Amino acid sequence: MKSVIIAFAMYSKLPMPRVDWEKKALSWALCWFPLVGLFIGAVLWLWLVLAQWLGFGAIFTAAFALLLPIALSGGIHLDGFCDTCDALSSHQSRERKLEILKDSHTGAFAIICCGLYLLVFFAAWCQVEAAGRTALVLGLGPVLSRSLSGLFAVTLPNARGTGLLATFTGPMDAVKARGVLAAWAVLTGGAMVAADVRTGLAALAGAGLACVYYVVTARRQFGGVTGDLAGFFLQVCECAMVLSVVLAQRLEVLL
Repeated sequence: MKSVIIAFAMYSKLPMPRVDWEKKALSWALCWFPLVGLFIGAVLWLWLVLAQWLGFGAIFTAAFALLLPIALSGGIHLDGFCDTCDALSSHQSRERKLEILKDSHTGAFAIICCGLYLLVFFAAWCQVEAAGRTALVLGLGPVLSRSLSGLFAVTLPNARGTGLLATFTGPMDAVKARGVLAAWAVLTGGAMVAADVRTGLAALAGAGLACVYYVVTARRQFGGVTGDLAGFFLQVCECAMVLSVVLAQRLEVLL
């Protein structure tokens, strides 16, 4: 139970009781990261259903579909996205990029990339037809993104060997953690396809492309992963899933 509380305390704004961050609890905390996504995804799904039922317009629906996951997570993953964009845009050495990730100041490239990201993500939400089973697929998106983010965190090397991510992954039994997080990913992916084959497969394709980009970028640019990079992947993955669903829906209309 302590592991669940730590996961929600760290990765959401949901009020949690105080617990000691002892080694045993930390060793399983990241395995509950997808459960945080399940909570956020459920809220997102409820909003999409409510917006459809009340007949809200696309812009109003999209604004809150974009806002809710960021607000419920406390913006921690978007912060990692901004830091990573600053580091990638510096075109410096690997060591310098890792230093930039640690810098608490926000650079110009972080602001530019964040603005562009939010614009593209908002546009995607405006275009997607989030009705019926598609809303369920999109609601499962935050679960899949966190399952994959956690899986990469315990699979890829830690670029620094220290930091917040290492605090969670250090005490873990990596083999067991990979099994648990892989199970989360497989079950969530299966549920998305079961909910709606077309949009489910489209969302998985988007997540797959985000995975390839993330692994290549993390290894080449940083030599592994960090907490900021994990947040960067999560944001890219969730945007990619919605964009892929939009593309699948448009292609169906054209064909």
